[in-house]
Amino acid sequence: MRNVPFSAVPSGSDLKPIPGDPGPPLIGHTLRLIRDPLGVGRERYERYGAISWGNAFGMKMVSMIGPDANEFVLRNKGDVFSNHQGWDVFIGKFFHRGIMLLDFEEHRWHRKIMQQAFKTEVLRDYNTRMGPGIEAGLAGWQPAERFMIFPAIKQLTLDLATDVFMGQKLGSEANSINTAFIDTVRAGTALLRFNMPGGRWAKGLRGRRVLEDFFRREVPAKRRSNEADLFSVLCRAETEEGESFTDDDVVNHMIFLMMAAHDTTTITLSNMIYWLARHPDWQARIRDESLALGKTQLDYDDLGKLHSAGLAMKEALRLCAPVPSVPRRTVRDCEFAGHYVPAGTLVSISPFFTHAMPEYWPDPETFDPERFAEDRREDKVHPYAWVPFGGGAHKCIGLHFAELQVKAVLHQLVLGFEWDVDPAYRMPLDMTSLPVPKDDLPVRLRRR
Repeated sequence: MRNVPFSAVPSGSDLKPIPGDPGPPLIGHTLRLIRDPLGVGRERYERYGAISWGNAFGMKMVSMIGPDANEFVLRNKGDVFSNHQGWDVFIGKFFHRGIMLLDFEEHRWHRKIMQQAFKTEVLRDYNTRMGPGIEAGLAGWQPAERFMIFPAIKQLTLDLATDVFMGQKLGSEANSINTAFIDTVRAGTALLRFNMPGGRWAKGLRGRRVLEDFFRREVPAKRRSNEADLFSVLCRAETEEGESFTDDDVVNHMIFLMMAAHDTTTITLSNMIYWLARHPDWQARIRDESLALGKTQLDYDDLGKLHSAGLAMKEALRLCAPVPSVPRRTVRDCEFAGHYVPAGTLVSISPFFTHAMPEYWPDPETFDPERFAEDRREDKVHPYAWVPFGGGAHKCIGLHFAELQVKAVLHQLVLGFEWDVDPAYRMPLDMTSLPVPKDDLPVRLRRR
């Protein structure tokens, strides 16, 4: 990819060049972005406006900030932005050919087939499969003064993903598969981006091989299966024209979907548990709605009755978007906010920052689920102000499954437990890859 100059504009154009600065030598803004992404974003927004360039992770990148930027990039009118060329820089070696890394007509074709695995009747089957798994997982939680939520939730969501998505238990392979997923996710933000023994990049490459070998040997049996797990559904899925996935397609999509299903849900649930620990009134409100259902495990039609859980989920996603930034690369020249953006530009938008902009969200640091209630709907101030699931043609295909899983877990959790944290406690985030609790989120857990 050519080195894109941002100081020049085409002859005769009235567009402005993109402002910016490289940051400190060699490392650029990398460390500051990891340590304080909101602070860096606010500083650059106030200095340069909605678009600026800087160096990070060894690359020159353009940041586009705010809802207008989100809309411009995610709607992608005229197919200006490539998902593949954006994400490939970070995770292409580890999640190549996943649905998020495909472009244009190919993406639309793959998505059309994959939607068969997320239809309402299939989601009903997933919900039925999840209930007993959630109950069994939470049965192993023991009350404690310092119960570590993050690893417990991560194990639970991985167990659910392997059951619901794969229709099987991992058994002795569970640790190696879990490690492989962690290594592949973390590899995307490696500072040393080459296969150095012991380095994060090398661990990611090894993790990809482990996952590929595992899924590939399971494909033949899944193609013969009539089960309702996602793996089997993907193997059988066809369009009306009879188009279906190859073995390679199925393996690539399963690796990506398994990562997305349990990593992003883990982050969402961890954040919800944190905020509900600090706001016992909302914890009690959610519990009351679950108690009113009179059942331990949710039926699919119960999801819409958990109104407060839905509001709390939306607010948790606002306060901590599981995918904090979204990269793209321009495939042709374009303009944004009066600035010339050349073809070949690596662009990033930031849901994490947009969700914290006081220009759109009153008291953005405050946990206030009612901001999503019908009489307020602060998210409606701009159609792209709240974008935890992205938008446009690449909007998360599993967003309804995500809501189903979060509500199903939270329902059983509030029925079985109460939890809190010290009033002064604030959950520290590790932003090295995806935003996760740096301290594993210790809470006081009590059985009801």
